[in-house]
Amino acid sequence: MDAYDLDRMERMRTGCIPPPLVTHLLERGHAREVELQAGRGEWFCAREWARLLDERGRRDEALKVLAPYVATGWWPAAQVQAELLEGGERAAEAITLVRPYAAKGGPPLEFLARLLARNGHADEAVTRLSAGIDDRVLARTLVDLSGEAGRDDEVGALLAARIPAEHRCADPWCCRGLDPEDAIGLLAAIHERQGRVDEAIALLRTRQITSVDNRDQLADLLARHDRINELRTYARTDGLGHGRRRLAELLEEREDVEGAIAAYRRADSSVDPFHGAVELAHLLARHGRGDEAIDVMRALVDSSGPEDWTVELLCGLYADRGRAQDGLAYLDSLDVRHDGTEPWEFFRSRLHLLAACGRLDEAVEQAWAHPEGDGWSASWTLSDLLAEHGRVEEAVAFLEPHARTHPHLLAGHLVELGRVREAVTLLQRPAVEPEPPVWTGALFADPPF
Repeated sequence: MDAYDLDRMERMRTGCIPPPLVTHLLERGHAREVELQAGRGEWFCAREWARLLDERGRRDEALKVLAPYVATGWWPAAQVQAELLEGGERAAEAITLVRPYAAKGGPPLEFLARLLARNGHADEAVTRLSAGIDDRVLARTLVDLSGEAGRDDEVGALLAARIPAEHRCADPWCCRGLDPEDAIGLLAAIHERQGRVDEAIALLRTRQITSVDNRDQLADLLARHDRINELRTYARTDGLGHGRRRLAELLEEREDVEGAIAAYRRADSSVDPFHGAVELAHLLARHGRGDEAIDVMRALVDSSGPEDWTVELLCGLYADRGRAQDGLAYLDSLDVRHDGTEPWEFFRSRLHLLAACGRLDEAVEQAWAHPEGDGWSASWTLSDLLAEHGRVEEAVAFLEPHARTHPHLLAGHLVELGRVREAVTLLQRPAVEPEPPVWTGALFADPPF
């Protein structure tokens, strides 16, 4: 093994046993196979087997499993070894192991900084991270650790220096280094930790980009400090709808379900009504009000037009409420057929509803008769459907012609049947790369050019 192959395995998850299948093997009592493959260069097997040995109090054996992988100089293996060392009260060894990797920055430096902070060296961690403040991830780690080191004011000043008085980035590639919007969010986090909540709120209100990773920092801050009236006001003006969602979450946490429902129903029409309806349907379903959830989703589909994912969600609600037949009738009413054929994206919802009605065989027959019934997408859908109803051998039969496109799914079913060696052999096949097109000498003369 070498670091290049291991890195490709980690990134591509091809030609190897991926993490979900390792977990599946262990859950089905095939630990011996995992142990065997761990010694044959299967990184995900080695990682889980080492952790399992460590949980059993056999840490030295766990480290021995990892040793060949660490010897390649590959960082993820060294990280797992460092975690085991720290867990065994050998933090000094873990720190020594990680330092050479951290010298290049990036994820190893973040890991080293947190490792140092957990083991009484927060000041060194902050010093190391301060030099990398222009990296967004390292800057976030720096803010996480600066309070423990008593250096919030110093780090706050570094962040403030990266917030220009006038300029704001129009896109993620505008400025080099830490984006001013990110610097504002991180400085606000320090202010909040220092108890300067009003300053944090005022600072966040200057941001152009209010939400990151589908969360709104200002809405979360207002909720944490029970400033519900301000949150209500903000929810009415937040065009992305994240403030409204956080308000509903807060009310639901307080067991005010009616208030949470009202937060969605009373939203301004300019505040993303599409996702608001979906979130409202999920809320209603969580609280046993599935029929109301169905009404909400039906109104959305009727008003905005059928989308495969919204129709799929609606059909799932019908099935959960024991109203699969009503769901089938609704599918029949949708104007999505072309040349008399229902597109597969909608047809797969029909299959699940038929199965929920106890008509699984009919679902299979209809799938085979569908123009796309012999494609790879259909094989995936049908195999899952059969497996869910305990007909795993038939699921395997459907998938076997598509083994190259669905190796992980097929391998999971094979493990379920106890055919472990077949599953492992299938997964370890080299990935088939698409053949490059043969150049005919013409560049722009042929369509689409």
